Amino acid sequence: MAKYFGTDGIRGRYNLELTNSLAFKVGQSLKSVLNTNRLVIGMDTRESSSELLYSVISGAQSVGIDVMNAGVVSTPLISHYSKQKEVSGVMITASHNPYTDNGIKVFNKGNKLSESEELAIEDFIDNNPKFTVTTIGKLYSGEEVLDLYLDLIESLDFNQSSLRVGFDSANGANYLISYGILREMCKEHYQIGFKPDGKNINEGVGSTHLEAITKLVKDNNLDIGLSFDGDGDRVLVVDKDLDIIDGDLIIYIIANYLKDHGLLKKDTVVLTSMSNLGIIKAFERKGIKVVLTGVGDKYVLEELNKNGYSIGGENSGHVILRDYISTGDGLLVGAYLLNILEVTGKTLKELTSDIKMWPQTMENIRTFNKDILNDQRVVDVIEEVKGILGINGKVLIRASGTEPLIRVTISCELKSDVDKYVNLIVGVINEVKEEV
Repeated sequence: MAKYFGTDGIRGRYNLELTNSLAFKVGQSLKSVLNTNRLVIGMDTRESSSELLYSVISGAQSVGIDVMNAGVVSTPLISHYSKQKEVSGVMITASHNPYTDNGIKVFNKGNKLSESEELAIEDFIDNNPKFTVTTIGKLYSGEEVLDLYLDLIESLDFNQSSLRVGFDSANGANYLISYGILREMCKEHYQIGFKPDGKNINEGVGSTHLEAITKLVKDNNLDIGLSFDGDGDRVLVVDKDLDIIDGDLIIYIIANYLKDHGLLKKDTVVLTSMSNLGIIKAFERKGIKVVLTGVGDKYVLEELNKNGYSIGGENSGHVILRDYISTGDGLLVGAYLLNILEVTGKTLKELTSDIKMWPQTMENIRTFNKDILNDQRVVDVIEEVKGILGINGKVLIRASGTEPLIRVTISCELKSDVDKYVNLIVGVINEVKEEV
């Protein structure tokens, strides 16, 4: 079991679970664990991000690693540069979490770390040997990180959008790059969430607060609204009717477009166990195979890389266009979606009209004691519901890898059954929670 790493890097409350000392050790560990001499690093807009960034830089330089500091940039920019230049990458961010949290995402040549690499870094953190500084690594500014990403966007030659477009940058890491690219791509554009102050990242804005982009679309009679998260690696969409287009639906639209143009490799997409059963059946009707992974975009990427597929992601809005970049990229996906709408002349509703979503509910139970899931009463009720629903439903109970939450997800054909079984399982978990 990992001690520091969750499903998306190291994450925790700043100066409690995540300290400058720990960040320094992560920087040091990269030399021996990843066998690297070069590091690119960036950060989001939290007030603690610069402290953690320079702690990682100091640790890396102390073992002779040369560091390129890209400053405030989105996670996809760090991943893309790390892959193209075959160097290590670090992003200081807690993604969609509140500003009091922060995190460290580590990339090895553009890819998120394997489990063995994560455990090796954890071992270094806890048991790192004393060292003597012999060579101090150099520190460079990181303008070329942005330039390399802009080259990627330019190479895709997207059509200019005739739609009225709004976008919410969550007061986060992509507030500048999203404006720069969407301003050029969209004749009429409206931006919110672009005034970070260190504490307002994700506060009432971004992909976890869709009421903000929904209001923008409604108040300005827009055709589409894009809502990013704090580090820019996910996007959710609101259409002109104020309906939400989640990650699964975005993948459905893009995958069908790729298939129609002979670009969907092996006619396969990668989704997670959280994906709606209605989406999976719609893909099957289109002749597109679906591979399911565990929750976490790193598992999606592992499957994409292993079999050479083109697209995959999560309904939370992490969508990976693997032919272009090795991580979720809300801005790239949003721009790709706008291009599809322009090329096809169709609306989001038209592009998803053949999907019949199955009722699905997820309820979060806040607790730091995730061992509750091992209690026999909880195990028994989960198995009971799985047995009742069988292949005509989905029962997914898991501990969050990024927050102190247990997530209970149920899906089946009847909403009444969904509600009944969610209440049954949540009730048992809460009973156990009160006892421990």
